Amino acid sequence: MVSLKSLAKETAIYGMSSIVGKFLNYLLVPLYTIALPASSGGYGVITNMYAITALLLVLLTYGMETGFFRFANKEGEKPDTVYSTVLTSVGFTSLVFVALCLCFLKPLSSFMGYGEHPWYLGMMLVVVAMDAFQAIPFAYLRYKRRALRFASLKLLFIVLNIALNLVYFVALEGQDVGATFAINLACTSVVMLCLVPELRGFSYAFDKALLRRMLSYSFPILILGIAGILNQVADKIIFPFVYPGSAAEAHVQLGIYGAASKIAMIMAMLTQAFRFAYEPFVFGSAREKDSREMYAKAMKFFVIFTLLAYLAVMFYLDVLRYVLGRDYWSGLRVVPIVMAAEIFMGIYFNLSFWYKLIDETRWGAYFSLAGCAVIILMNVFLVPVWGYMACAWAGFAGYGVAMLLSYFVGQKKYPIRYDLRGMGCYVLLAAALYVPAMYVPIANLWWRMAFRTVLLLVFVACIVKRDLPLKHIPFLNRLAR
Repeated sequence: MVSLKSLAKETAIYGMSSIVGKFLNYLLVPLYTIALPASSGGYGVITNMYAITALLLVLLTYGMETGFFRFANKEGEKPDTVYSTVLTSVGFTSLVFVALCLCFLKPLSSFMGYGEHPWYLGMMLVVVAMDAFQAIPFAYLRYKRRALRFASLKLLFIVLNIALNLVYFVALEGQDVGATFAINLACTSVVMLCLVPELRGFSYAFDKALLRRMLSYSFPILILGIAGILNQVADKIIFPFVYPGSAAEAHVQLGIYGAASKIAMIMAMLTQAFRFAYEPFVFGSAREKDSREMYAKAMKFFVIFTLLAYLAVMFYLDVLRYVLGRDYWSGLRVVPIVMAAEIFMGIYFNLSFWYKLIDETRWGAYFSLAGCAVIILMNVFLVPVWGYMACAWAGFAGYGVAMLLSYFVGQKKYPIRYDLRGMGCYVLLAAALYVPAMYVPIANLWWRMAFRTVLLLVFVACIVKRDLPLKHIPFLNRLAR
């Protein structure tokens, strides 16, 4: 129980930083979608560029974050040696990568469709190299349970990024999409300077034998990571190549899809916050006798609260849509599909620890590759027919396949007794509340919001009654006394 309380505390800290950070980042969505109208295709360029850099970030960290947690917690290993070895390895490969890319920037940018603006790509290549290196000090902060330091640096980047964007797009009334990449580069550089203390205070030691063992462990995770990130961004990378219209129209449609998907990222916030605390928690508690029971409980609460978030977003979508410029509203039909896909992804992530704990990470690669294949094939064949709606359904199908494969194989390799009945009841309840909320016609916005609020409170009441009695909440329990 102490471990679960620690998990809850750290999830709260990571969650608040993630939620606050993502909320502040939402300020950029109306800013961009107003300053860059859908017809300009500017937001499509941003969506495509960040999808490319997300894939590159996975390649440049090559599974070493998870490898660091695994080996730093292994008996007989020296955590500082593990840290310095990983730091040196990732730092070297990131430096070589950015140097080579800048040498061949013109042909690379032409191939990616940015021949007229090569430094759009150049700036983001420098950013992704720095991000890959920074991933290791941030992992070290998580290992040391320094959640506040981690959160403060993440928020520093976000606040500074927003401030500079406001200066350029509002105060200076700028309209060059390239400014967003320049601002990102500046903010990433500031965070790099702030991480200097995490690069000192210990003796650097590069252990080649340790690195070989870590690479052997992490390589399947790299394949898993590539497949996993492709599950998230393949549609945004592939879309301009397979959309039947012109390149300009492809960026317009991609911008609409990317902007609308931002609303669904509330689910991504929750899964990311849970991951930051859950990964070190799992490896740290793997030797405890009741660890499987704790994993099962954590899964159940994850499902419960992601369903709550799903209902909240969908019930108040008529208000949340004002986050976007009006000419992006046509893309809001993807929100329920993308959010459901994010739930599948979160469940899949929670299920994934069985193969990490028994050092059979190749299974994760198999599952993610299967899901990735579904996503890529659906995008290639269906985007020309359905446009960006195919992107949403491809993510839903791909994550669903990976989730189911991981569950059924995991129950044979590392069985955990999940409360499937309890979680199933919440899924059915959420569906039963969703249908009247979406399909009962109420013209007046305020009455419609009031009706949906009542339905949401019904779901909350069921959570309190079945799984989270008020007497178990310390603050309320003290008030009752």
